[in-house]
Amino acid sequence: MNFFRRRWASWLSLAIAALASVTLFARANAQVSPQVASFNASSCQFNGINLYGDVRVVSSFPDITVKKVTSFPDLNVQWVSSFPDSCGKWKEVSSSADFTIQYVDSFPDIEIEEVSSFPGVP
Repeated sequence: MNFFRRRWASWLSLAIAALASVTLFARANAQVSPQVASFNASSCQFNGINLYGDVRVVSSFPDITVKKVTSFPDLNVQWVSSFPDSCGKWKEVSSSADFTIQYVDSFPDIEIEEVSSFPGVP
């Protein structure tokens, strides 16, 4: 009887080790291939987020990272106080935002130029 208990424990420990290795392999592969970010100029979207509306500026965990530039931007942004209803028109809010942004100096998702007229894709 003791022989069968040892054999059963051996098989059980082997099954647990196999399950753990499969789980670790799956996690490693998930971290190797991150989501590819994409800016769609024709629909004025970034990863399905419309690039107009109410925007909240945050210091961490943004929807989009943004770099301010003065030439060759991906998007011209006009900060407005009302009706941010077309491409590139952003209204800054402190809550209930359509999306959040964080200003960065390197590796941004999109580059913007702040303009006073003619917002949108240049």
